Amino acid sequence: MDLQALSDFNLVATHGGIGRASRASGRSKATLSRKVAELEQNLGVRLIERGSQSLRLTEEGRALHERTCGPLDEIAEAREAVVLGASTPRGRLRVSIPVVIAHMAFGRIGARFALTYPDVQLEIVAEDRKVDPVEDDYDLVIRVDPAPDDRLVGRRFLNDERLIVAPPDLPRATSHSAAMGELAVRAVVLTTTPPDITWRLRANQGSDIFIKPEPVLRLSSLLMVRDAVLAGAGAAVLPKMLVADDVAAGRLVLWGPVSEPPVELWALQSSRRLVGAKVRAFLNVVEKSFPDRAFLPPA
Repeated sequence: MDLQALSDFNLVATHGGIGRASRASGRSKATLSRKVAELEQNLGVRLIERGSQSLRLTEEGRALHERTCGPLDEIAEAREAVVLGASTPRGRLRVSIPVVIAHMAFGRIGARFALTYPDVQLEIVAEDRKVDPVEDDYDLVIRVDPAPDDRLVGRRFLNDERLIVAPPDLPRATSHSAAMGELAVRAVVLTTTPPDITWRLRANQGSDIFIKPEPVLRLSSLLMVRDAVLAGAGAAVLPKMLVADDVAAGRLVLWGPVSEPPVELWALQSSRRLVGAKVRAFLNVVEKSFPDRAFLPPA
């Protein structure tokens, strides 16, 4: 298949007509029309409906455009990277990060990256919605415990664990206090927490302790939950990286870790994109920022 003809066809399909594609690219209308006709002849199918005032792709033309426009863009990006020097990070880099993680660490990480790579225009967006790297135009997304997805590739850069923490004046859950069964505790929970939730506190010795949280507050953000626990509202389950400093300073009391697998933080990108120099550089800065903050060693 003639890649130039395929590229010209996608140019026409993207701009909605041969005339508009010609104006956008500087290639003549006659050349674009000839290349599209050659591609149709080579494939043995009609890609564009002739005779209509506006461009209309056939079913085959629409399928070809959808399947090939992304890979051709990647080829163009690869060519540009080679021309500009693939070893030099440059250009715009957009990253989506969950709100808590962004506020806890990525202001400092972003500053470190910007000072090290001044030719990269870094944009970090703190948000909790599940974005699509391609549709939402992100080079990289940070996700917590991501489900397997064939469209995304990346690497784990941090393990964390969830802890049960409480204000210092709240009676601490112990195996003795829970000897008669499930222990009820005044609690602060997320709005997404199911009403029948039970916390399982990992005990150092003996059986785990089962705690029944009795919510006095339901909040939509982990940052608000932490603030409410600091204000004395009740106990909560929170990420270690969010409360480690408060526990060390005595502002919160650690009851113990929740008995469940560790939390994994992953940096992911579309599997359709090449891993460019700017993405590699950002990942290197992220990983160097957590040498001692991998709260649980990777399995």
